[in-house]
Amino acid sequence: MIKILNPFTDGEIFLPSHTCVMSMTQIDRISNPREAIYTSLDYPIASKGLKEIALLKKREKRTARAVIVISDNTRPVPYRGEEGILLPIIKTLLSVGYSTSEITILIANGMHRALEEAEIREMLDAEIFSLNIKVVNHNARDNASLSYIGDTKRGTKILINSLYANSDLKIVTGLVETHFMAGVSGGRKGICPGIIGEESTYVFHGPDLMGDDNSRDLVLFKNPVHEEALEVARKAGVDFLVNVTLNRDFHITGVFSGDLEKAHLAAYESVREHVSLKAEREADIVITHSGFVGVNHYQCAKAAVASINAIRSGGYLIEMANCSDERNIIGSPNYRATLALLKVVGYKAFNKLIRSPDWHFLPEQWQVQMWARVFKKIGDSNFFFFSPKINEEHFGILPGNCLSCANGYQEALDRALTEIANREKRSIDELSIIYIADGPYAICEY
Repeated sequence: MIKILNPFTDGEIFLPSHTCVMSMTQIDRISNPREAIYTSLDYPIASKGLKEIALLKKREKRTARAVIVISDNTRPVPYRGEEGILLPIIKTLLSVGYSTSEITILIANGMHRALEEAEIREMLDAEIFSLNIKVVNHNARDNASLSYIGDTKRGTKILINSLYANSDLKIVTGLVETHFMAGVSGGRKGICPGIIGEESTYVFHGPDLMGDDNSRDLVLFKNPVHEEALEVARKAGVDFLVNVTLNRDFHITGVFSGDLEKAHLAAYESVREHVSLKAEREADIVITHSGFVGVNHYQCAKAAVASINAIRSGGYLIEMANCSDERNIIGSPNYRATLALLKVVGYKAFNKLIRSPDWHFLPEQWQVQMWARVFKKIGDSNFFFFSPKINEEHFGILPGNCLSCANGYQEALDRALTEIANREKRSIDELSIIYIADGPYAICEY
């Protein structure tokens, strides 16, 4: 047996001895992150420094107001501690004359739920609250809080958070990692879908863009999801970008500040170098996990999509998760409804249905479309899923084989492998197995 660390506990998991364990190369963390962050703010990529930009805004308008867009807690962006990127931004603004009342932190919830105060306090430095800086959740469904700024070439009606639209200095932060629709996260995604309105998602997350072959991990060129998000971000305007890259221990490996597009592209190039994993052949079974992002079933699609190119057609996928969002452990009502539909009608009928002119677009159907992409490769009956807090009361709407195991991850894994061996009428030793140690953060392909 091969012993690996359980990605969600301090314990261990045992895999069959012939399992091929694949993982990204570990990148060293930045030795002095606070210094690196300030250096990046002062000497950014293809841009004036943040201090200079902030001063220019103040000279143009004495009462200039700044907004700083941050990710929600589904992303491990370092916003607190020695590696926190938010406090250096705020202190830079204060140093050139902005008052704390002229700075607002805007959480880019996208279509996710609003964060509660306790969650926000857990995510940000305590000093931010002692400064009485306002922190606001974006609400995509509150039309009164949105401003219309035009349409994209594809027809997206751009409704954007009014607080952002009306600010004088616009700063966007985030994390650049692989993304199963947009190529990579970060950059333009802080704007779209981060702070756009629900109606603006109809084209951006519509079935045509989601179903495009180029709407996938690590692809930017001719990726319509990337292109649409970038067009929205350009129209909204971004004065300064602060993005980071992280290693598997969530420590900063790079700080990429400056121009919206060029700083983001530099981060993308850095990420692309170490997240691609090449398997010798397509495996009968791939085992993966949902990582930090898998706070609910909705987010678990990322790991599944990231692994399907390493599985043979009709093969098997086992995904372990630790869905912790007890308020929303599956996903929104729209997600649950469309997921149940997928379970009932199957991926072929689902994909046909959402393209029908009679179909009423449902926000978050796009994530279900990603599950359909997985089941097109392996079939939903060949997907095994375990998360301790997801149980029988949820199983009726979840596709695949959901496991309820009192003894945790090892029992779930063993049960899935036994079921697969019985179906294949072969021993587990005769079936090739890949374990993706980095879950959704690595892209494993044959």
